[in-house]
Amino acid sequence: MVSLCLLVVFPFLMAYAAVSDILTMTIPNRIGLALVAAFAVLAPASGLGWLEIASHVGAGALVLAVGFVIYLLGAMGAGDVKLAAATTLWLGIGAVPEYLVTTAMFGGLMALGLVLVRGHPLPGFAATWPFALRLQYERVGIPYGVALAASALVTCPAAPLWRLVLAG
Repeated sequence: MVSLCLLVVFPFLMAYAAVSDILTMTIPNRIGLALVAAFAVLAPASGLGWLEIASHVGAGALVLAVGFVIYLLGAMGAGDVKLAAATTLWLGIGAVPEYLVTTAMFGGLMALGLVLVRGHPLPGFAATWPFALRLQYERVGIPYGVALAASALVTCPAAPLWRLVLAG
């Protein structure tokens, strides 16, 4: 049951965050809260030890603290910071470097894609879609939640919680 929850809850919340960010340029707080709550239930149920859980919590807190500084500098949205911290809670400290590098790669590809798309007018069928118009506008940022979610889904199979649950 724990593995089923793990394989459904985390990917669903990542997809929800990505789609929400594309459509509205926001990541609702309920996604981060759901990630934290689900981790609080699933981590002990999966057999993850208390020291490992504490390590995961420390990783999430570290990413939240660094992300807050990045947010204050105006380089990242608050929803992105909260999603990254909640995701890191699931991945643990050992997966943080891979998660951040993969996120940067996905984010770079998205930025390049948006630069290319923004250089051309929207096709007629998409010209009435509010989210497409928003993404087309150069002063709008990048829906970085997409990169964060994609990176989380790529990184998670190597994370301790996932290896523990999937091995059992």
